[in-house]
Amino acid sequence: MIWVALAVLAGLAGLWLWVTARYMVRATDGPRIPPRPGTALLLIETQQAFWSEAHHDAATRMRVEAAIAREVELARHKDQPVIALRQEWRGLAPRLIACTTRHGAPLRGGPDTGLAAPFQGMADHVIVKPVEDGFETGALDQLLEVLHVGQLKLVGRDGIDAVARTAQAGLNRGYAITLVRDAIATKDAQAFKAVEEALTSQGARIG
Repeated sequence: MIWVALAVLAGLAGLWLWVTARYMVRATDGPRIPPRPGTALLLIETQQAFWSEAHHDAATRMRVEAAIAREVELARHKDQPVIALRQEWRGLAPRLIACTTRHGAPLRGGPDTGLAAPFQGMADHVIVKPVEDGFETGALDQLLEVLHVGQLKLVGRDGIDAVARTAQAGLNRGYAITLVRDAIATKDAQAFKAVEEALTSQGARIG
């Protein structure tokens, strides 16, 4: 009898982790936004935890740093807000999954959750996200509404994870999405091409 109970508990634990893993990587839906005139630059996961040789080589980091600096300067010139989306995994199951499947994952309250040195001082606003999709908590929706933003330019990392999920969630809500290709780092260039194709087929642009 005890073995049956243990098997049931193991099955429930496995289901719990599977559901959580799906939740961590899904792109959310939301109400369609009305027409808005503003544009914002989103800096996605440009954090200490990710900005090292373990995640992206030196050439990639240099390329992305230069491109993001260019985009931030352009946004400043046009009086467009710059919003940083910082990843912080929280909750027992997400932290467990992140620690076992994602090298150097930034955990809530950890020392490496802040913006990496090349990107410090760039953001006008900082939003913490607990999953890959930057829209999941609703905080980004609320800020963009206050700022009257309907167009989003996405930069940062990773092109096949957080950037892809945030872009898809933005499209789901009716935002005009532009991926600034040379300002996006990715661990899998081939997979990122497939992401670009999927997003552009829904109306996203590649800048």
